[in-house]
Amino acid sequence: MAAASTGPYRRERSLAGEPPTRIFTWISTPCPLCARRPYRRERSLALRSSSSALYNNLAVLCPPGRGPAFGAVHGSSLSLLGTEGHPRQLQARGGGSALSTPLLTQAAWCELPSRVLLVLTSQRGVQMYDADGSTMVFWHALDVPELPAAHSVFARGIAAAGGRFVCVGTSFGAVLVFDIPPKGTNVTLSEVLEQHRDPITDMAAEQGQAPDGAGDLVTADDSGTLCLWSSGEEFALLGKIPGSGCTCSSVALWNGIVAAGYGNGQIRLWEAGSGRIRAQLSAHARWIYAIDLAPLTGKLLSGAEDSFVHVWKLSRDPDTDDIEVQHCHAECVTDTQVCGARFCDPAGDTFAVTGYDLSEILCYGPA
Repeated sequence: MAAASTGPYRRERSLAGEPPTRIFTWISTPCPLCARRPYRRERSLALRSSSSALYNNLAVLCPPGRGPAFGAVHGSSLSLLGTEGHPRQLQARGGGSALSTPLLTQAAWCELPSRVLLVLTSQRGVQMYDADGSTMVFWHALDVPELPAAHSVFARGIAAAGGRFVCVGTSFGAVLVFDIPPKGTNVTLSEVLEQHRDPITDMAAEQGQAPDGAGDLVTADDSGTLCLWSSGEEFALLGKIPGSGCTCSSVALWNGIVAAGYGNGQIRLWEAGSGRIRAQLSAHARWIYAIDLAPLTGKLLSGAEDSFVHVWKLSRDPDTDDIEVQHCHAECVTDTQVCGARFCDPAGDTFAVTGYDLSEILCYGPA
């Protein structure tokens, strides 16, 4: 791991191992390569209700030639916003009465080559809709295992993988793999992956070009354990990165690099092929709730309880294959516990942010 010579970092120390891990702390000097295109707040979109304090509580869909659509969870409902059409809300399914309506835990659009699905997870199961949320395509109720009464049951963690699969995590550590037909409602549960022992927190599919042997899906859990998978007719476990007791709340996967955000405010970069840690960034002062990657540029977005959103730039040195990291932008969302942050275009030129108890989505673009 080598820091770019023009980046705003200083080397503190290295840890034993080959290749060595580099530990960086962010300092306030702006990155000269990114200073030409700083971000500024452009607008805000009003929500019908405030955002819940959930990991990755912002869904963004960027259809070609149109403006982005947004979704944020509050309690048992999902607020949908877009530049076209009227705002709408979707409700969690599975409650027998108003008093037993389950809470939603996450929402995300899953973009497959043949179709786009809006996937919701809750305390009862998994709901799949067409892209605009107008028609329910599939409902899967969770099979509740024999667990202690105090153990929560929910689904959480959503990712499209392998061109035809949607993967969803559960509170008992299993990953449900759904086979999605090109059209229609004949969705089937094709496989259950059982390598995690703790509740799944997040998962991500490869957004760039995966090196040979690196896999195309990463899953994370409450203990910080990461599992690397290769998708196909049968998903294969390629490697497991043990947790260190600190929750990994959000992950992203790009060009064989796993970017993971943790409850201690750190971002760690891992080699997906070997499972080796290549960098550790002291990125935030408090719990990280969301990270995202821009597939065209390798920009990394992070948001946390400390009210800050940071934009980083990841790259590989073509000669040494070292991972380089640069800090591009810092944004303080005053008095807001950031719980969702997503890029709004593949190049990472725009991004959006949600916060706990904040009744709007904040949108940022280049100045």
